[in-house]
Amino acid sequence: MEDVLIYILIVLGFLIVLVFGLTVYCFKLKKKFDLFFKKGEEDLEKLLASQLKKLEEQEKDIKKISEEISRLKGQSQKSFQKISLVRFNPFKNIGGDQSFSIALLDLGNNGFVITSIYSQEGNQVYAKSVNNGKSEYPLSEEEKEAIQKAIVA
Repeated sequence: MEDVLIYILIVLGFLIVLVFGLTVYCFKLKKKFDLFFKKGEEDLEKLLASQLKKLEEQEKDIKKISEEISRLKGQSQKSFQKISLVRFNPFKNIGGDQSFSIALLDLGNNGFVITSIYSQEGNQVYAKSVNNGKSEYPLSEEEKEAIQKAIVA
């Protein structure tokens, strides 16, 4: 009889440990369950449907963003990205480097060059178009240098 009582106590102790372990496991599982489900959304089907809807909205947003990026890439190729400034003195023994030529070119080396020549009588400004790195108008050495520096930049 004592042997049976010892076995019953051992089984009872094992069951108590098992119940305690299962209780801890259930609390951990409940914590994970609460993380997965928001308060008020206990229906898994509703949760998945709302997540699918959000995913579809995000896919639409990504498509819009991709289209906008493509549009901006096309636009940016036409904007001035290559700029160079050359300062010079057109009159050798008089004044300083107050005259300049500035070249503004896009990725295709199209744009214009502006030259400002400063003298005691006044300031003269010239603008010449540039297509593929060349101009249909005669260029001064400073203008050629500004265009070349802009192309290399």
